[in-house]
Amino acid sequence: MVLLLTLSAIWGGSFIFMRYLAPLIGPVATADARMLLAGLALMAFFLAIRFKPEWRRNWRHYLIMGVLNSAVPFLLFSAAALYLPASMESILNATAPMFGAVFSALWLGEALTARKFTGLLLGISGVAVMSSLSPLPASRTTVLAVLACLAAPMCYGLAGVYMKKRAMGVKPMAIAGGSQLLGGLALLPFLAVSPPRTGALTLPVGLTALAFALLCSAVAYLIYYRLIADVGPTKALTVTFLIPVFGLLWGFLFLGETISWSMLVGAAVVLAGTYLVAIPRRPTPRASPERSAVL
Repeated sequence: MVLLLTLSAIWGGSFIFMRYLAPLIGPVATADARMLLAGLALMAFFLAIRFKPEWRRNWRHYLIMGVLNSAVPFLLFSAAALYLPASMESILNATAPMFGAVFSALWLGEALTARKFTGLLLGISGVAVMSSLSPLPASRTTVLAVLACLAAPMCYGLAGVYMKKRAMGVKPMAIAGGSQLLGGLALLPFLAVSPPRTGALTLPVGLTALAFALLCSAVAYLIYYRLIADVGPTKALTVTFLIPVFGLLWGFLFLGETISWSMLVGAAVVLAGTYLVAIPRRPTPRASPERSAVL
C-alpha cells in the first residue's frame, strides 16, 4: 500500500512538473529531457546491479515502446500543459484503461462486456462534463489540448496491446530503461524544430528537469514494475484511481489551481468508469454440494 501511494503521488506530481517546465523550455525539451535523463540514470543503475537489458535481442521493442508509451504521450501532455491545468490533465490521464479495454477487444480478442461498455460511456460522460462546464475558455486551443490529453492515454492503451502481443517475454525492468533511453533519442531530432528559447536553461530549470526525470520516470518505473511483481498487474493498475487525487492536490498546493465542481464531478465519473473497465468483477462463489443439501 505504501508503494502504491508513493507511485500515485509521484505520477500525480508529474503534471505539476510539466505545467512548470513546458512554458519555460517548450514541450519537446520537457518530454525529451524527462526520457533521456531517466534512461541514462536507469542504464547506470543496471550497470551497478549487473542487470543485462539484452539490447541486441530486444532493441526494437524498446524503441517501439519508447515512442508509443513515452515519447508521444509525454509530448502531448507537455504541449497541453501550456493551456490546461495540471489537475485536469491528471484526470484525463485516468482514461488509459478504457482505451486499453477497447484495443484489447479489437486486437486481443478480449470480450467487451456490458460492464466495460458502461464504464466506457461513463468515461466519455466525465470528459464531456469537465470540458463543457470548465471555467477555461471554450476555444479551439482548449479543445485541441483536451484532445491531446485523450490521445496520450490512447497511446498507453496501444502500448499495452503491443506489449501483450509482441513483448511478453522481455523483462519489464529492461523495457523501463530501454524504452526511456531510445524514446528520448527518437525525440531528440525534433529539438532542432522546437528548441528551448534563449536564456531558458537556467540552473533552477535544469535541476527541476533533472528531478522530474529521476523521480517521475526512473524511480517511478522501478516502483511500478516492483508493484507488478509483488501484487500483480490488476492491483498495480489501481494507481490509475489515485493519480487524479494527487494531481488535484498538488495543483492546488503548488500552482494555486482552482478545483472547480466540474472537475470534481468529472473526475468522479471518469474514475467510476475506469473502475468498471479495469477491475474485473469477482465471480460469485458457488455453494458446495454438501452445503446446498443442508440449506
